[in-house]
Amino acid sequence: MRRLPVYLVLDTSGSMMGEPIAAVETGMQTLVSALRQDPYALETAYLSVITFDSNARQVVPLTELTAFQTPAIQASGTTALGDALKLLANKIDAEVVKTTAEVKGDWKPLVFIMTDGAPTDSWQKGLDEFRKRRTGIVVACAAGNGADTNVLKQITECVVQLDTADSSTIKAFFKWVSASVSTGSQKVDGGNEVIGMGELPPPPPEVNIVV
Repeated sequence: MRRLPVYLVLDTSGSMMGEPIAAVETGMQTLVSALRQDPYALETAYLSVITFDSNARQVVPLTELTAFQTPAIQASGTTALGDALKLLANKIDAEVVKTTAEVKGDWKPLVFIMTDGAPTDSWQKGLDEFRKRRTGIVVACAAGNGADTNVLKQITECVVQLDTADSSTIKAFFKWVSASVSTGSQKVDGGNEVIGMGELPPPPPEVNIVV
């Protein structure tokens, strides 16, 4: 079976402490419970979580939805976005099955990046590594006004912004992510992949598309 890998790359730096980090945990739970009710997603979507603060780490390897357990996350440290992009590239290499002459590999991974600040490391190096990998749509979310949308625009043309990083706004973002993954799962069931923002469900009012 060809899987649809979904990578959540989440900022857990010190500025996310308190309500934002709690909202991200709740958002992940909402996301998974919604996807578990979608027969298409249940069949194809596999989920991984990478967090980054002063370092990046994969807290959940690529896992099928039925076995996924929401990780406990804590906020501390700086914003090593470059480290996260490099780790993401390595995990795509290690976990995503490539298509060969004999075997149809996995679908191209969907990537959702969320950050509330500006990178504190040499993020371009990580981006160079990440760009060498084949992915499906990459969505970057600037949570609140402290995030640098100019940096995110260099990672992907699909950038959205939340006016605030509070619980209701972050929850709305994760609901939209789950709807987007559902759309991706239905498309691959028909043999197609999501390639642009226009193919995703329209974002809710809390989620603004950055032009």
